[in-house]
Amino acid sequence: MNTNMKALAGLVLISALAAGQAQTAASGTTSSSSKKTTVRKHTRARKPAEPSVASQIEGLRQEFNSQIQALKQQLSDRDAQLQAAQQAAQAAQAAAAQAQQTAQAGQQASTDNATAVTGLQTAVADMKTNTTNIVSSMQDDQKTTRAMIETPAAVHYKGITLTPGGFTAAETIYRSHATGADIPTAFNALPFPSADASKLSEFYGSSRQSRFSLMAEGKLANATLRGYYEADFLGTGTSSNNNQSNSYVLRQRVVWGQAILNSGWSFAGGQMWSLSTETKKGLSNISGDIATPQVIDPNYVPGFVWTRQYGVRVTKSFGEKLTAGIAIENPQVLGPGVSGSLNPGVAFLWGIPGANGGNYNGAVSTGTVTPSCTTTTTTPPVTTCTPIVPSYLTTYAINPSPDFIAKVAFDPGYGHYEVFGIARSFRDRVYPASTTAAAPAFNDYEWGEGLGGSLRVPTLHKKLDVGVKGLWGTGMGRYGNSTIADVTVREWGGFSPLHTVSALGTLELHATPRLDVYANYGGDYVGRTIYTNTAGGHVGYGFGETNTTCQKEQVPSGGNGGGPGVPLGPTGCSGNTRDVQEGTIGYWYDFYRGPKGRLRQGIQYGYAERQIWADKPGNAPKGIENMLWTSFRYYLP
Repeated sequence: MNTNMKALAGLVLISALAAGQAQTAASGTTSSSSKKTTVRKHTRARKPAEPSVASQIEGLRQEFNSQIQALKQQLSDRDAQLQAAQQAAQAAQAAAAQAQQTAQAGQQASTDNATAVTGLQTAVADMKTNTTNIVSSMQDDQKTTRAMIETPAAVHYKGITLTPGGFTAAETIYRSHATGADIPTAFNALPFPSADASKLSEFYGSSRQSRFSLMAEGKLANATLRGYYEADFLGTGTSSNNNQSNSYVLRQRVVWGQAILNSGWSFAGGQMWSLSTETKKGLSNISGDIATPQVIDPNYVPGFVWTRQYGVRVTKSFGEKLTAGIAIENPQVLGPGVSGSLNPGVAFLWGIPGANGGNYNGAVSTGTVTPSCTTTTTTPPVTTCTPIVPSYLTTYAINPSPDFIAKVAFDPGYGHYEVFGIARSFRDRVYPASTTAAAPAFNDYEWGEGLGGSLRVPTLHKKLDVGVKGLWGTGMGRYGNSTIADVTVREWGGFSPLHTVSALGTLELHATPRLDVYANYGGDYVGRTIYTNTAGGHVGYGFGETNTTCQKEQVPSGGNGGGPGVPLGPTGCSGNTRDVQEGTIGYWYDFYRGPKGRLRQGIQYGYAERQIWADKPGNAPKGIENMLWTSFRYYLP
């Protein structure tokens, strides 16, 4: 601003100097011309001398200087005022910032106070809630402690948890044709229509299926150790009967030990459900996790694949969806089922009766092995004895190796699925017709293989479970429910594993939390296997028998004046079983299920058929059984 005022003053000064010079030039010209003019005769009064140009210029310069000085002073005053205004503005801004900071501090303090109040209120509320929770927790702990004291779920002993289980059973069975089998059904011995006992129905009441169990469990840092024992009274002792005391022996069902590592590996050994038996999830060997059909009959349903036997198994869980396992299990050959004749003079050995004094059953069915002797009336008398070959109740196969089983189970989140395989070995000793150094006796080895699987799928919002299971192979009769034959014999004495199929379908409706309704249909089938001997005859399974008199009822042994007799099957009716089938339906209803145990009642109806292979004329009789069970049970909680 000072620069502009100085420029303006300079411009005014230059303009004034130019005007002064012009006026001086004009005055000089007039003076020269007046010298030539004649002096006027009349003298006029003189006018006062006008200021000279220089003085005027000096006056203007001083005036301009004064104005410039005034302008400078004004500019200085304005600069001072501006500086004062700027300082005032800065002071005002500082004051405003201080005021704002003070306001913010006050607001923050107010916010902090509000937060502190809110926090205090929350702390008080939390204290109230915590106090309520502590009181509730203490009450729950008191209830839990009281419940553990009054109704403990398990007993703790030296770091081991002992959990008892089992149930008492009051059950009945009615059959339209007598079998003398008690509660379990002997499916492979259903009587033909012409059998003596089939003309009579039977009814039995029993508590022998009552069961108890005990689980012992100890936890380590990286593993869980388990031991399990389960027993019932469905064993048969040599002195057990229904006459008075009805004292039936305790039998071993399941006894095993197990180590479950946190890594998913599991090792188990003892008598347990076979690895071939379906489980509800994974590959558990706990009895409650076995997917047995929901029936009262302890022999379940034809087509159900199972055994309970000694075994050692190793399983590995790969997360919650996949489990794999292998097992070696106790072997036993069923059979051999054979009809017809071997080559002349051929013999074979495959099993042995139990040794008296050992731990296998050595009882004989004839009751005596005393020879039958006759004495002549001649002199001297001659006594001739015919030895009686004892018939043993049980024959134990002389097994060369255990059974081998491998299995994979899938639990994808919707249902349970299994695939498994079984390998078995069979052996007998063959004695040729002329056992000489050139043709000595020898051992014959055969293998049986089976492939099986199962699935169980929940439907209708988990109200209905649909299940299918089965096993196909050679020599797999023992793993089917009906205990049909595993092998037959070739014409030269060697074993021949039989083709078998077992299949079962199940439906389980969870109608209400207390009511389950079930239906099952299944069967076990064994194929016909025939060989021709050197005499032109036949030998094997399913051929060679004579069924022409199967429809004739035979007089019982000891009858016709001989007193009460023993029931017999029809003569000339020795056919080999072709298949056994059963359809069954029933329900279970829980009157009570809670911390005090479970009280339930059930009824089951079953229709079963056993059919044999037809002989040459095509005559194949069929054993038919209608059965009705009732059960009333109390289960430990």
